[in-house]
Amino acid sequence: MKKQTWSRRRFIEQTGLGAAAALGSGVFASWPNHSVAAASGDAEKLALLGGKSIRYQKTWPKWPHIDDKLVNKVVETTKSGIWSRIQSAKGTVATFEPLFAKLIGSEYCVATGSGTQALSTCVEALNIGPGDEVITSPYTDFGTISAILTSRALPVLVDLDPDSFQLDPDEVEKHINSNTKAIMPVHIMGLPANMERIMSLAKKHGLAVIEDACQAPFSRYQGKAVGLIGDLGCFSFQASKAIACGEGGAVVGNNQALMEECFTVQNRGASRAGKNERIGPKYRMNEFEGAVLLGQLDDAKTRFEIRDANAKYLSEKLKDIPGLTPQKQYEGTESGSYYNYAMKFDDQTFGIDRSTFLKAIQAEGVPFTSYIREGLHRAPWVDTILKQPVYKRFYSEQRLRTYRDELVLPNCDEITDRTLVAFWGSGVLLGSKDDMNDIVNAVTKVYENRDHLRKV
Repeated sequence: MKKQTWSRRRFIEQTGLGAAAALGSGVFASWPNHSVAAASGDAEKLALLGGKSIRYQKTWPKWPHIDDKLVNKVVETTKSGIWSRIQSAKGTVATFEPLFAKLIGSEYCVATGSGTQALSTCVEALNIGPGDEVITSPYTDFGTISAILTSRALPVLVDLDPDSFQLDPDEVEKHINSNTKAIMPVHIMGLPANMERIMSLAKKHGLAVIEDACQAPFSRYQGKAVGLIGDLGCFSFQASKAIACGEGGAVVGNNQALMEECFTVQNRGASRAGKNERIGPKYRMNEFEGAVLLGQLDDAKTRFEIRDANAKYLSEKLKDIPGLTPQKQYEGTESGSYYNYAMKFDDQTFGIDRSTFLKAIQAEGVPFTSYIREGLHRAPWVDTILKQPVYKRFYSEQRLRTYRDELVLPNCDEITDRTLVAFWGSGVLLGSKDDMNDIVNAVTKVYENRDHLRKV
């Protein structure tokens, strides 16, 4: 009998694997190095050039998560007439706080009206104000900066590690001075920053650490939950987040005295005893937000585990695609929330520019984008804020001039302008393994057909 010869095309047809999935399985390792695109035939014509989309007539999982349990909790709260946390010590917000603390692993939790409010609460609770400086990332939502500006402190933006998109500790140390009071690392995309180095710097210079973990609930680093490594940690429950209630936030920590200060700050300066003790805005979470959170909290950890597993699967499958490198993770990173799944894009190695790649991959139904399009060091707030009388009063003319001159952050610019591609993870990463394989297949399809895109 004549020995059967299998081609790549026939293997894919018989096994039902997509081209990229077959490639990732390693079964072609010893086969002739033919194009995977050729193996899967006409279906591999790029959708941008008239071919069939990888995600043709498919949809991604919907987010936010809504079910009867959540809806019933909101209806129950509506009918109760208890709509503010001050009406009941057993309301939804007061119930949510210890439950969330337990899930995170903290001793205490104070709920707020947003992640920005949570960060602002921490700045105030640590008595950071005019004349003080807080070092943080330029690659973040403006809420991070706003929380510092609200206390009339100076947000000092420093450059990034170009592979992790996180604060570069070496740059952090260069910018520490006698007015620096805190470091505010941002766990961007839901992956931990280099907290080992950051905590070492904080200890060396006597600084507080406020973790902006708004994108990173349940992420773990070196045996600890993100948000519990520094002095205080903050989370966001905005509509796009992994745990969502429209708006909403939380501060967590293990220092009882400091967490009581956080409670007093967000309660417009009134302590739990009802005494007006300090300056504080009203940042209280309302009972409807608490109801929405309670309606989904039971399954929040399970959804986190699905996202984390799917992201790890994608990273393993995509790591060998030339020109695409999954977001760098620091040693000791155990898991991530993956608010976004991000990669570093090298146009020279991949063979096309980022803009063309994004058009091609989006046409295949995979929602990669460039995410934050401009670092906050290049945003209009800089000129506006530095002209404010309060900043001129508490910061010398020389300091403000130096501050402006130091806002040259080439790594951040490279990330925003050329190298980062990402897709929103809260919904997409809840997909099935087939959905993840579609992402791998789409990226491989674009790579294998990149020559056809050079004329686009």
